[in-house]
Formats: sequence, C-alpha cells, structure tokens
Amino acid sequence: MSEQRKDPQEEKPRGFFADLFAPVAGFGVSFKTQFRTVATVEYPEVKIPTAPRYHGRHQLNRHPDGLEKCVGCELCAWACPADAIFVEGADNDDTPVEQGGTGRFSPGERYGRVYQINYLRCIFCGLCIEACPTRALTMTNFYELADHSRSALIFEKHQLLAPVQDDMVAPPHPMVSGMEERDYYQGKVSGATEDQRVFARDLTVKQSRADATTQGAEGGEPR
Repeated sequence: MSEQRKDPQEEKPRGFFADLFAPVAGFGVSFKTQFRTVATVEYPEVKIPTAPRYHGRHQLNRHPDGLEKCVGCELCAWACPADAIFVEGADNDDTPVEQGGTGRFSPGERYGRVYQINYLRCIFCGLCIEACPTRALTMTNFYELADHSRSALIFEKHQLLAPVQDDMVAPPHPMVSGMEERDYYQGKVSGATEDQRVFARDLTVKQSRADATTQGAEGGEPR
C-alpha cells in the first residue's frame, strides 16, 4: 500500500524564530562567501606566471653568431591545420651587397625571406614546432595578443625573430670561417667571430653611403 500524504493543515506550526529568519535564510551562502579569500586575479595588474612549456606566441630562433635557423623549407606551413603560416623561401647569396648580392642570412642554401603567422587563425596546437627540422620555430610564454585591428595580428618576420644578443651579429654576414652548415647544428659555433663583426660594420657603412648618394640624386639633403 502506498503511504498516505499528510494534510498540510495537520503540520506543526513553526516557531517564532523560524518565521523571523525565513526571509533571509536564502542568503546564507552569500554571507559565508563574504569572508572567504577571493580567487579572482586582478588582471592585468596581477599576472600569474605561465607553465614552462606554455604554448604562446612563436619565435624564430638564431644561431649563436646571429644567423637565422630558418631555412625556408615551409614544413611548418604544411603542418599547420589552420593554414595560419605563410613562408616564402629564397636562396642565400654570398655575392657582396655592393655587387648586387643579397647576402647570407642562414647557414646552407636557403633562408625564410618572408615569414608570416596569422594569429586570427592560429590555434596554438604546436604542430608547426614538431615539423620544424632545424628547431628554428619555438613557442614562447607570451600570450597577450589582443589588438584593435585585424591586420595587426598578422605577425611579420621582423616581429617573430629573436633579438640579437651581445655575442651575435645581425645578418647578412658570412658563416664562421671553416664551418659548414652541419657544424652549426652540431653546436660547434659559440658566437660571432671578429671577421663577421668587421663584415657587418663595413656593410653598414656602405649602406649608409649608398642611402646618402640616393638622397642626393633625388635632390634631398642627406641627414
């Protein structure tokens, strides 16, 4: 037999205090949380450090002498499932710049002349990192990529390249004398040599003179 329901009129009447605190009983949880530690982080004033292997913004790495590790193979672009990477390779040229050459930017035959990552598409999966054969592309801990325009989130090569350290020389410049491409990846190059520094200084002077000559030919006064 099913249990018979009790008549609501037969229930015992509540006491005075029960009736008094009944309207505010639902605020019990709110009152308790007022005295607990707040778990909210006041971003951007307070920033929690990311994990060591966090997948943030990409970086194009350099060799210890300053030459770029990217060889323009485009494997990262092929591996990207979101089609967010565009690479255009070019041949290194050891012909002097004053003779029409472009110079050397990486060991070996080719380098990445154009490198773009569209962060409107990137899903930060890291497949491009796994596909890179020279360890040229890695991911940093930087994650603040918001901007006011869509075009600003398409990063160019100069934005992705690692900065030049004190023991490096910005390319173009020749490889370390007596070294081959494999020597770079075997860790035999520890920094820029004096010959590379002299080459870079001479190249800067020649480019400055060429710019001044161009300005003079156009009728402008060189600054």
